[in-house]
Amino acid sequence: MPAARVEEIARIRAPRRGEVVWRRFGDIRGTLMAPHLLLLQVAHPVVGAGVADHSNFRAEPWPRLIRTLLSLTTVVYGGQEAATAEARRLLRMHAGMKGTDATGRPYRALDPEAYHWVHATLVKGPVDALTVFGKGMPADELEEYYRGMRDVGRVWGLKERHLPPDWPSFLAYYDDMVTHRLEYNASVRDVLAELAHPAKPFRRLPDPLWNPVARLVAHYALLVTVGTLPPVLRERLHLSWSPRQERALRRFARAVRVLTALVPPPLRLTLALVLARRAAGRAT
Repeated sequence: MPAARVEEIARIRAPRRGEVVWRRFGDIRGTLMAPHLLLLQVAHPVVGAGVADHSNFRAEPWPRLIRTLLSLTTVVYGGQEAATAEARRLLRMHAGMKGTDATGRPYRALDPEAYHWVHATLVKGPVDALTVFGKGMPADELEEYYRGMRDVGRVWGLKERHLPPDWPSFLAYYDDMVTHRLEYNASVRDVLAELAHPAKPFRRLPDPLWNPVARLVAHYALLVTVGTLPPVLRERLHLSWSPRQERALRRFARAVRVLTALVPPPLRLTLALVLARRAAGRAT
């Protein structure tokens, strides 16, 4: 990576304790949207092709998910030094990922549009999670949250010109991407297949113990993932959605709201903070 780019990343401020991004991004309810975000990401043709050619997602979905969570929480909760180091690592790792997709289109992982789209899903995901499983993010916090997440994008290596200037502009960009850029591809198919039939997190876990859990996980993962997609994208990805499923999603969302209301807000960040500490420990 050019030295000037490294210096530029190091100058951009990572989130700090108490700020809106810190308080909202790692809310435990956001983990329920993780498959939804993954599906949105791989529906971008460049991301989908890169995952198909350079990822071991189908062979090791759980380790990949853990690595992704560690990376995300490091940037948001790991502090300035850890966030900058993780951003550099991500840029180095993706720099050589390029190829030609199934339709013959050339791609490279650090294509600004694709890199920005991945960031955009992570901006929108926590907002959607709080809307579906809570009371939503207060309107007076949205702009501050977005400014903080713009800084996260800059830490990751995105340029100022790639990022919409404010929340309304971001929403317009996001809707345009969903409407005109996302598509069905092999990586979308693989993610849906894994959600329908989750692999065991540990190979030695006996099937009689895992199979009932897997059915439950698959049911709710697909319910949340498919149910929270924009309708235009559900149709494009050939995913059916019925009034019965909509009612089931609303019941599940109400149950999550009731349960998380019993948890003090600081404790809803526990998983994110634990993952950030684990990532910092692995880096030392």
